[in-house]
Amino acid sequence: MRLHGLNWDAKKFIQTASDKANNGEPVHGIKFDLKSTDGMARRGAITTAHGVIQTPAFMPVGTAATVKTMRPESVAETGAEIILGNTYHLMLRPGAERIASLGGLHKFMNWPGPILTDSGGFQVMSLSELRKITEDGVRFRSHIDGSYHDLTPERSIEIQHLLDSNITMVLDECTPYPATEQQATDSMRLSMRWAARSKAAFQKRDGYGLFGIVQGGVYPSLRAESAKALSDIGFDGYAVGGLAVGEGREAMFATLDVTTPELPGDRPRYLMGVGKPEDLVGAVARGVDMFDCVLPTRSGRTGQAFTRRGQVNIRNARHKDDPRPLDEECTCPACTSYSRAYLHHLASSKEVLGLMLLSWHNLHYYQQLMSGIRAAIEAGTYADFMAAFEVEYGGGDIAPLD
Repeated sequence: MRLHGLNWDAKKFIQTASDKANNGEPVHGIKFDLKSTDGMARRGAITTAHGVIQTPAFMPVGTAATVKTMRPESVAETGAEIILGNTYHLMLRPGAERIASLGGLHKFMNWPGPILTDSGGFQVMSLSELRKITEDGVRFRSHIDGSYHDLTPERSIEIQHLLDSNITMVLDECTPYPATEQQATDSMRLSMRWAARSKAAFQKRDGYGLFGIVQGGVYPSLRAESAKALSDIGFDGYAVGGLAVGEGREAMFATLDVTTPELPGDRPRYLMGVGKPEDLVGAVARGVDMFDCVLPTRSGRTGQAFTRRGQVNIRNARHKDDPRPLDEECTCPACTSYSRAYLHHLASSKEVLGLMLLSWHNLHYYQQLMSGIRAAIEAGTYADFMAAFEVEYGGGDIAPLD
């Protein structure tokens, strides 16, 4: 017997767990105000115990309680209002219990604003040779010292509670790409059962929320089934997982086209692990409110800068005698105080300051992009914004000096 695309046992399990966690009602420990829309694009605000997040929002990634090469104060100066921490890395080192004993992740890393933690599922799933998945959860070996650990939905929620995360993510299995429809089905339904258990384990409190994660690969019917199952359970927000894993932008956008309309309109939507500036602009047009990605800081550490005119490799020889700023309209320290020639020197010499300045610039650019997106939605001109962005971003860097 099948109900709503789920086999009977899975449906019964999800309903039982939901009954234990407010009978399918969202946790609603955080508040989401939808201020305006322009087509599918949405302008809103999320209120948490540690502050308000203006959406659409981009979250810098602070995997191991640090945004690489950046001081927390510097991250805030870029305009970021929320950062992401990682359950997998923090449970292994320094340990969730230790962080809790030191006052929680906000105090530990000196970030007073909101924090979202991912569940650890993506990192564990990437350890293909070091983990075993069962109905109960995942048993894996640490990449640090080879020790064995068990990560269940309940333990993931407990760890994130110890970290004092404002937005907790359910434990899920990130479906690999490519995957057959049957593989994606089995993986997604396991994630739905884990989602129900995650909600049952979550401790409801003001200013803290729990997000479900839609899975299903690139199969529209599976995405719809997953969205329906999560909506029936009820969450504070809904993430779209299992994308940006090799499927390409066209397939990602096609998947969003069939997924976001299936999600509750009064709750925030989060596209996990995305992405490049053009990905963010396109995903916002498809109804996404939140993003995270390591790209701005990782690229900054390899001499890559994001600008209004596209991506710039500051290591290229054309910059070595160039006294102009990286972007004359950018107000970050890299652009207001240093020349392309100096940034080229730092990157070519592998100086730490170069990593810091380019990471700062990239995060600043991303936050300015999100600010522009929010303003365009408010003004009802998002289509014009997208068109102008495509022309300018695709136009290429300024011409080199003669």
